[in-house]
Amino acid sequence: MLEPTEPAVDRTRRQWIAATTAATGMAALAATWPVPQRLSQPESKFGLRYMLPSCMYGYMPLEAILPEVRRTGATAIDIWPKVHGNQREQVEAMGHERFRELLIEHQVELGCITQYPLGPFDLQPEMRVASELGCELVVTGGRGPKGLTGQALKSELSRFAEQLKPHLQVAEELGVVIALENHANSLLESADALLWLVELCPSPQLGIALAPYHLPQEAPLLAGLIRQLGERLSLFYAWQYGLGSHRALPKEEELLQLPGRGELDFCPLVEALEEISYRGWTEIFMHPFPRGIPIHETADEVTAEINRSRAYLERCRG
Repeated sequence: MLEPTEPAVDRTRRQWIAATTAATGMAALAATWPVPQRLSQPESKFGLRYMLPSCMYGYMPLEAILPEVRRTGATAIDIWPKVHGNQREQVEAMGHERFRELLIEHQVELGCITQYPLGPFDLQPEMRVASELGCELVVTGGRGPKGLTGQALKSELSRFAEQLKPHLQVAEELGVVIALENHANSLLESADALLWLVELCPSPQLGIALAPYHLPQEAPLLAGLIRQLGERLSLFYAWQYGLGSHRALPKEEELLQLPGRGELDFCPLVEALEEISYRGWTEIFMHPFPRGIPIHETADEVTAEINRSRAYLERCRG
């Protein structure tokens, strides 16, 4: 993920309210869009479905990370490539069959492959790998100019949606969803961009990977965006803005990106997820500095930190 040169929180509350008010009509439309069958789950009591991002453990080997997945309350792993992690490269080095054996041994699902370096227009080989490994979600970022608003933004998003069509067709054939993250300094850096994109591109093969980190840190507004995205939300990063993501700080300050440590109240966000009957994945997430290191020195410490945040999210759910 890209880090903002200036915090996304600098957008004013007035601008955000204007944007969300303008988008209320989209919410009703979004509610009619079908949920991809593979992301649907049987009706049951709401609960967060946790997925563990491999990059939280830096460049540790998969043999050390996979035993931790279930210990964090997750049932699936999200495999990251360099520079944030190197587990995607490890999969190729060990071979797909050996990786499959490890997943079975540790009773872990491959829930996602994250591939920001490839972008949305070079994902087809990766989608084929995902399909071969039984993975139904690939995450990347958008492509296009940053800083656009209003009609200029919508026009660029329309062009982008048209460019996505052949790739979404392949995704449909392979049974894969492409989820785009709202990273900063990109075409998809605002709530407006996300809501317009799902309106302009109604394909169920296109989802949103929502990162609160890159948006204004106001819980009611983030919860409103979750409600508006509705069934198009494929991945929720439990992650808040913190300066420790892009410069060296004491560990306790770096960890303020995590739920339950920083100032953002995640309870309204969890409430909104329950209201939309969210059945996609939730990742407890942060970026260490520099990239490629684990968030703590040992796997046990990383797992304990994730469980600290999970306990907080579960209290919100309760």
